[in-house]
Amino acid sequence: MSPTPENTALAVLSGGLDSTTACILAMEKFDITHALTFDYGQRAALREIQAAKSFCEKYNIEHLVIPLPWLAALTNTSLVNRQTELPSYKVIELGINEDREHQTAKAVWVPNRNGVFLAISAAHAESLDCSAIIVGFNAEEAATFPDNSKSFMDISNEGLKYSTQNHVQIIAPTIGMNKMEILKNAVDLGVDLSMLWSCYEGGENPCGVCESCARTLRAKKAAPL
Repeated sequence: MSPTPENTALAVLSGGLDSTTACILAMEKFDITHALTFDYGQRAALREIQAAKSFCEKYNIEHLVIPLPWLAALTNTSLVNRQTELPSYKVIELGINEDREHQTAKAVWVPNRNGVFLAISAAHAESLDCSAIIVGFNAEEAATFPDNSKSFMDISNEGLKYSTQNHVQIIAPTIGMNKMEILKNAVDLGVDLSMLWSCYEGGENPCGVCESCARTLRAKKAAPL
C-alpha cells in the first residue's frame, strides 16, 4: 500500500489484546505509520509500553510514549493508586452480577481517560497528516465502560469534524466484538499472544485475577482456537 493522507493512520496502542488486534485488522485498509502509548502512572505502564514497543518494532511503526503525570494526579483509581486494592474476579463470576461489574468499573475509572487519549491522538494525527485513529473499543467492555462504546466513538467523531482541519476520524475494527471474537481474530492473524500485556498489574506475569485477566481467560476458554 502506498501511503497517502487518505489511507495513513495512527494507532492508540496499549500492548493488549484489543488495541493490538484492532491495529492489525486496520492494516487491511490503512498504512499505520505511528502508534501512541500513554503513561498516566498506571501499574502496568512499563509492561504496556514494552509490549507496544515490541509490536511496533515488528511492524515497522514509529512508537511514541506520551507521559501524562497530571492525569495520575487527578484520580485515586486503583489502576494508579498502589495503596488501594484492585478488584479481583474468578472467570465464572463474570456476567453474573451486573452491579458488581459496574462497581469494579468505578474503582478503575480514570477521569475522561479515553477522551484525553483521543484528543491528544487527534492532535498528533492532524500534525502527521493521518486521516484516522485506530482504537480497540469493543462491545464487551462498552457494557461497563461507556467510553469504549460505539456511541462514544460516533459523537467523538462528530467533534473531530470541527476540531481538526483534516477531519480525523476514529476507527475501531473491534467495535462490535466480544473478547472471544477478538481473540479468535488475533489468533487467525498470527498474533503472538505471549507478547501482549492485558493485565492491570505490572508484575513479571499477569495476575490472573483482575477484571482484564478474567475476561481474557474466559475468552481463551471459550474461543474455538
